[in-house]
Amino acid sequence: MAIARLLPILALLGLSLLLIAGPGTRLDLWEFRTGFSLMRWALYLGAAGIALGIIAVLIPKVRKHYLGAVLLAIVIGVITVAPIAMQVQKARSLPFIHDVTTDTENPPAFVDVAPLRADAPNPVGYAGEEVATLQREGYPDIQSLNVPQAPSLVFSQARDAAEEMGWEMVAAVESEGRIEATETTFWFGFKDDVVIRIRAEGPGSVVDVRSKSRVGGSDIGANAARIKRYLDALTDRLGDE
Repeated sequence: MAIARLLPILALLGLSLLLIAGPGTRLDLWEFRTGFSLMRWALYLGAAGIALGIIAVLIPKVRKHYLGAVLLAIVIGVITVAPIAMQVQKARSLPFIHDVTTDTENPPAFVDVAPLRADAPNPVGYAGEEVATLQREGYPDIQSLNVPQAPSLVFSQARDAAEEMGWEMVAAVESEGRIEATETTFWFGFKDDVVIRIRAEGPGSVVDVRSKSRVGGSDIGANAARIKRYLDALTDRLGDE
C-alpha cells in the first residue's frame, strides 16, 4: 500500500530527470555524459513506474483505494519512457556514425572549424572507408548537388542559405568556394559543424556538404537530415534565379 502511494513520486522523479538532462547539459551544469546518464535513469524510473503500476492495479485493495495514484504513475511513466525508447529504436535503425558527407571519396575538409574542435571527443578528420560504407548503406540519397549556375552565384546563395538555417557562420572564403558553420542543437546544446564546398564543373557547379558532430558515437540521423534540409533550401534559392 505504501508503494502505491509512492508510485507517482517515483514516476515524477523519472520525468524530472528526463526534462533536466538536456537543458542542464546545454547550460554547462554537467557534461554530456552526465546528461546521458540522467536520461538512462529516467528510463529506468519511468519503466519501474509502469511495471509496478500494472502490478499494483492487479491488487484489489490497491485498486480500491489508490487507483488514481497508480494510473497517474503509469501515465507519467509512459510519457517518460516513450520518447527515450523512440530515440533508442531510431538509433538502432540508422548507421552508427556521426560524420556524413555528400562526397565520401573526397569529403570537404574543415579548416577554420578545426581549432574550435581541438578538445572535441570526435576528431576533425574523416574516418575513411568504414564510415563511407555505413553511410552509403544507410543514406544512399546523400549525394553531391550539381547545378547549372556559376560558382560565384552559387557561393552567394549557399552562404545566404546557411545563414537562413540559423547556423553560426565560422568562415566564408569565396576564393576557395568554402563555407564553414556550426549549428547548436536545441535540447542538449551539442555543437555540430558543417563545411560546404562549391567547385566549378563545366559551365555549372557542384556543391558538396559535410556535417559532423563534435561528441557522440551516433548522431541518430541528425547530420544526414541537416544536409538534406540545407540542400533543399539551396535548391529552392537557386531555382528562383
